[in-house]
Amino acid sequence: MSETPALARRLGTVDAVLIGLGSMIGAGVFAAFTPAAAAAGSGLLIGLFVAAFVAFCNASSSAQLAAAYPASGGSYLYGRERIGPWAGFLAGWGFVIGKTASAAAMAMTFAAYVAPPGWERPVAILAVIALAAVNYHGITRTARLTLILMVLVLAALTIIVAACWTGSSPDPGKIAGEGLLAHGWYGILQSAGLLFFAFAGYARIATLSEEVREPRRTIPRAILIALAVTAVVYAGVAVTLLTTLGPSGVAAEPAPLAAAVASGDAGWATPVVRAGAAVAALGALLALIAGLGRTSLAMAREHDLPHWLAAVHPLYRVPHRAEVTVAVAICGIIAVADLRGAIGFSSFGVLIYYLVANVAAFTQNGADRRYPRVFQVLGALACVALAATLPLPSVVAGAAVFAVGIVLRGIRLARAS
Repeated sequence: MSETPALARRLGTVDAVLIGLGSMIGAGVFAAFTPAAAAAGSGLLIGLFVAAFVAFCNASSSAQLAAAYPASGGSYLYGRERIGPWAGFLAGWGFVIGKTASAAAMAMTFAAYVAPPGWERPVAILAVIALAAVNYHGITRTARLTLILMVLVLAALTIIVAACWTGSSPDPGKIAGEGLLAHGWYGILQSAGLLFFAFAGYARIATLSEEVREPRRTIPRAILIALAVTAVVYAGVAVTLLTTLGPSGVAAEPAPLAAAVASGDAGWATPVVRAGAAVAALGALLALIAGLGRTSLAMAREHDLPHWLAAVHPLYRVPHRAEVTVAVAICGIIAVADLRGAIGFSSFGVLIYYLVANVAAFTQNGADRRYPRVFQVLGALACVALAATLPLPSVVAGAAVFAVGIVLRGIRLARAS
């Protein structure tokens, strides 16, 4: 197959927004509040606000950069163009490694809700294969399936929140019981770093820049719309959980939404939670595979990944070799790895990714500048702070993976010279 075809611009604003929502309103909404509550108690509400603000700063940087560089790659491309090849490599490496682990975790989350005991890994692998096949056959099919999954997830969340408020006598006093600051600012920042994992999906919109119609207008608009909708949904879910279970109850439950509906008279909604979590995991996994394929394509074009991955399918106009390779890697991780630390590990990689984006956007001038530089400064500082306050094992694992990437690229450059 020829490696000359380019990706096709087939997505509109609605398609881009849906892919962003599918990336953000994924399984994180069903799982991320537990470690956040353990870190900050009811202060996770402040952590959620901090995470949303950091996400806005980063999203505005991504939107500004995407308008100037409407091609695949996201922060990998922006870092190369605005700062230098090493900065771009660090962003791309952090995204590919962190999000590959995250994709494996999403697949396992789906399987945990639908598979019989002992069959979780095979079912997760089958889910990856099926969604990779959808992505392989064109970005418009990805967008259509994302729409279906998003409608189901939002319907499930609406039913769950309504069931909690009408069936279990939620008590707003539980939020203020121990005080929002009872766990200190370190705990709040740690919760923000963990909750940022759930917001980080808007990067998927930027990585699809080469497949969006009118990208200079569509990408910035889609990023901010998707982020605003997600923030409202997460705030509603967070308040519902805290008023129903209390901070300690949320921290103690690996599946807090299921525990919330089961705590009162709304036990009938428990199957809705399971179905919603499974579908949300599929939506996040679908968007992750698409984003990983495009970032891998961009890195392969510059030889930061094997150039063989830079091929574009002449009929479906997708990076088919990159997507197949990503799917194989995800399946391999599922088969052998323990994914309990994937949230923190993924957050570390993505925070480095956005650090590069903020620095790159800071360097833009003239007609390319859409937002004040203060947003980029705050976004960059926040990325560093949140990465530093993640759980220590996540920071150590993330730093080790970046060190491996630096060594590998250094060896490649030495051989090439």
